[in-house]
Amino acid sequence: MAPTDEAANPAGSTALLTDHYELTMLGSALADGTGRRECVFEVFARRLPAGRRYGVVAGTGRVLDAISDFRFTDAELSQLKATAVVDDDTLDWLAAYRFSGDVDGYPEGELYFPGSPILTVRGTFAEAVVLETVVLSILNHDSAVASAAARMSSAAHGRPIIEMGGRRTHEMAAVSAARAAYLAGFATTSNLEAGRRYDIPTRGTVAHAFMLLHDTEEAAFRAQVQKMGADTTLLVDTYDITAGIDTAVRVAGPELGAIRIDSGDVGVLARKAREQLDALGATDTRIVVSGDLDEHAIAALRAEPVDAYGVGTSVVTGSGAPTAGMVYKLVEVDGRPVAKRSEHKASRGGRKSALRRHKPTGTALEEVVYPTAKPPERGEHDRELHIPLMRAGQQVPQLPTLEDGRQRLRRALVSLPWEGLKLSGGDPAIPTTFF
Repeated sequence: MAPTDEAANPAGSTALLTDHYELTMLGSALADGTGRRECVFEVFARRLPAGRRYGVVAGTGRVLDAISDFRFTDAELSQLKATAVVDDDTLDWLAAYRFSGDVDGYPEGELYFPGSPILTVRGTFAEAVVLETVVLSILNHDSAVASAAARMSSAAHGRPIIEMGGRRTHEMAAVSAARAAYLAGFATTSNLEAGRRYDIPTRGTVAHAFMLLHDTEEAAFRAQVQKMGADTTLLVDTYDITAGIDTAVRVAGPELGAIRIDSGDVGVLARKAREQLDALGATDTRIVVSGDLDEHAIAALRAEPVDAYGVGTSVVTGSGAPTAGMVYKLVEVDGRPVAKRSEHKASRGGRKSALRRHKPTGTALEEVVYPTAKPPERGEHDRELHIPLMRAGQQVPQLPTLEDGRQRLRRALVSLPWEGLKLSGGDPAIPTTFF
């Protein structure tokens, strides 16, 4: 799991990520005694974002750290008292809060589909209900980013992608977005805090401001090469790309590591740049392109001589789907299934688990969601999806790492029917069956 020093909140506490209405329910349930009932809450998405064929689970590690660190500090309790959000009895209960329940769910890097029971939280109503906002805020954000990033990684077809969206989202969301993108196959990030916190490789080059700072493009290139060495990446499109490439190779020599193109028709420019670099003897110099790329733009560049991509805005905003649409619903009370019946928002009662059926070749056939107490007959190629995550309020030993999640996602994507990897709109890659 990730370090917990400030993993969820720079102020050092996750507790006031709780929503006001959760504390309203908490106070009332504690007062009438129902807060002590044993309950099961389930996280799932009713549907995938429009046109998406799969989703990627991300943020589980951050959720577990957030639950482990869920405490109400004296300052937070004083705020709740001063604003009369809760009464004194509820304040006393919050002051002693420690989650003591169990959590099961899909590990990070697993695929999910409509209705997949992504996370199951078991505990008293009181201790589980206050976790709704922190759990959903993490899973909805990280899974949205990872789902978009996985589509981009597939479109890149093995070419590395640099995550560089820190300037396009909230400063703390940028860190978790970098983590989710790395989980989904991005090679590196420009976000140094993500590198520090999650041990993600970091990379970066200069911006146009550095070029404009110097009196000439050549002076800027010389300053960068002198400091960083010839293997650096030079930004060649500040003025004229053709002249910029000539100057870059003259300054760094044919050993120049890479050039970056950040504007214009990058496909056409990359093709011309490759021809020019080869003619100058810089046959090993790589071409990096950036500038408002998404999975569709990356796919369109597959035939071009591009060696790496830099992606910012589209990945940190989920490429048009900034939330995974997950919900946190009560499905069981004291062993009795309960379900919401509201039109278009119905839920299925009872604690559930899931398995994925596969052909002997390894291709996924369907997602089977079933009552945990009544598992279906398991076939030779079926794979259970839930793993234990917390027991009695403690994270279980040897949980999957971020690198484990990267490898899991790679295997899962290979298992999809080929239609499931299309970027065009369509039905989920495999159907969900409820038993």
